[in-house]
Amino acid sequence: MNEELVRELTAARVEFLAVLESLGAGRLKATRLLGEWSARELVAHLGYWAGHAAEVIHAVKEGRGSEVGVGEPTADEVNATVARVARQADLSTVRKREAASVQALVDRLMALDPSLLSKSLPDGATLGEVIREDGADHYREHAEQLRAAAGPS
Repeated sequence: MNEELVRELTAARVEFLAVLESLGAGRLKATRLLGEWSARELVAHLGYWAGHAAEVIHAVKEGRGSEVGVGEPTADEVNATVARVARQADLSTVRKREAASVQALVDRLMALDPSLLSKSLPDGATLGEVIREDGADHYREHAEQLRAAAGPS
């Protein structure tokens, strides 16, 4: 199961990056690529949530799954902070950070006891669902949004 999640994440990320690159250098430098977000902000957003999934794995492995999400900022607050930080870096730096977050997720996922994927978290989701949502599903969602924003090819 862990390998399947890694394959899904890897394929979805490759797809997202291909769609992003297909937009061309001019669009990648635009301050508004997708809604209010630039390419930097979007890539940072995906990297943050991949890193979040890695941290959730760590919490569950350490027996702290019941603490996940408790007392944390809302997703909107996190997204606003991530976007603000991304605006202070260039796209190359943001892409390196995103790649490192994904690698951390892959590494933690590959070292995870597969039986923990069914562990329930305080919001009712399982660890496996969080990994998919913050990982592969998230990359696919934003790849689709980029395709729609780009219009017919």
